[in-house]
Amino acid sequence: MLYFFVAFASVLALLYFYFTRTFNYWKDRNVPGPKPMPFFGNLKDSFLRRKHPAIVFKNVYEAYPNEKVVGVYRMTTPCLLLRDLDVIKHVMIKDFDLFVDRGVEFSKEGLGVNLFHADGDTWRVLRNRLTPVFTSGKLRNMLYLMTERGEQFIEYVDNLRVKQPEQPIHVLVQKFTMASISACAFGMDLDEDMYQILDKIDKMIFTQSHTRELDMMFPGILKKFNCSIFPKYVSTFFDNLAQTVVKQRGGVPTNRKDFMDLILALRQQKTIEGTKKLDNEKLRIVELTDSVIAAQAFVFYAAGYETSASTMTYLFYELAKHPEIQDKVIAEIDEVLKRHNGEITYDCLNEMTYLQQVFDETLRKYPIVDPLQRNAQTDYVIPGTNVTIKKGQTVLVTASGIHYDPKYYPDPEKFDPERFSPENEKDRHSCAYLPFGTGPRNCIGMRFAKVQSRVCVAKFLSKFRVEPSKNTPTVLEYDPMRIVLFPKGGIRLNILRR
Repeated sequence: MLYFFVAFASVLALLYFYFTRTFNYWKDRNVPGPKPMPFFGNLKDSFLRRKHPAIVFKNVYEAYPNEKVVGVYRMTTPCLLLRDLDVIKHVMIKDFDLFVDRGVEFSKEGLGVNLFHADGDTWRVLRNRLTPVFTSGKLRNMLYLMTERGEQFIEYVDNLRVKQPEQPIHVLVQKFTMASISACAFGMDLDEDMYQILDKIDKMIFTQSHTRELDMMFPGILKKFNCSIFPKYVSTFFDNLAQTVVKQRGGVPTNRKDFMDLILALRQQKTIEGTKKLDNEKLRIVELTDSVIAAQAFVFYAAGYETSASTMTYLFYELAKHPEIQDKVIAEIDEVLKRHNGEITYDCLNEMTYLQQVFDETLRKYPIVDPLQRNAQTDYVIPGTNVTIKKGQTVLVTASGIHYDPKYYPDPEKFDPERFSPENEKDRHSCAYLPFGTGPRNCIGMRFAKVQSRVCVAKFLSKFRVEPSKNTPTVLEYDPMRIVLFPKGGIRLNILRR
């Protein structure tokens, strides 16, 4: 029995040593930061699903108000949280070539070669070739698809509202964004069976799993063992979806000018090349295999519907709480639509400037994708400090921390669209507002998201208004099981016919 206890104690001691072996890393380099816990590092609350990771890093940001950088541990891996806006600008913009990767790589067959997660060389080629999908000309061409789905959405909401005025807002607007992105990307009309399948996929994509923490503890392990962060069901669905659309269109572009048309035009080239900045730079080539096409279909769809749906959920929540702001938005929508004979056009949306301010302020309070991260391509001395980030290490930026910093946004808990008036915005630091990231690897679909969301909100508020119900939360909690910043339990509002 004594030998058993000795062996057991020895195993515990070895495990303790293993799971704390890195915890003097930042202390030895005189970088301040919160004390890590064995195994968890600084992520105990998010690992145990008590808090959303965005809130964990926001709390770290707020605990070190006088520091440019803070040393943190994602599980046992040392990482650096950037607080200073000039430092963030260097990393995300000026020295971007040294931080091109996000540092989350996994199986290419498991959708890992999508534009969001792809490594630097692949990302550069894909970004260059996919950017044309989001030009103003392409968005103008897609607008009729969004407005048609908007009309269907209004009819759907009206039928529900008559039976029950109180509705779960996220579930409703998700119906619109799923229909809109499916039409704009794949030329698909959704029936009830497809909505149920997509709802199942939604839970698989956006529910937290410990796979991510495994990759934090052992960086690169998913790629090394050809594992994915998504279940096989998801990759199979998008493989089949892409193949179906390709087959329906005979493998060639149509005149729809949508996302899949661009992919089909590129597919005819078999491979796509990146642009070279220097003559002696190596040529970057990506072969357009079925798995590469499926990965782009996945990221266009997943990012396109959920971020917009969550943003509009928060937007309607704030309008319900602030009827005076809602009145002002409705008055602007009515006035602009009257000048355009009731028709929503691309120019008409751009004239809804106060609505855009409300949209921007919503994303300030609720940055959906948080934190942001980049991986160092080489050893790098953080400007203005004597701190070196080593090659392969991750730097983090908490949009929530910055967006709630009273230095940049006085009275940050207040919902105030005037923060984004032209006069208030013009002198703001370029890295003080990060809902879409910043620099060359910012969100490629930012313009699409803004157009899609404004179509939905303008259509909705031209017919309805929202008010708090008896079940509307007064204080929001964020769901620690959801990858994006999402209100726990959703948000229920009363929808009233104007």
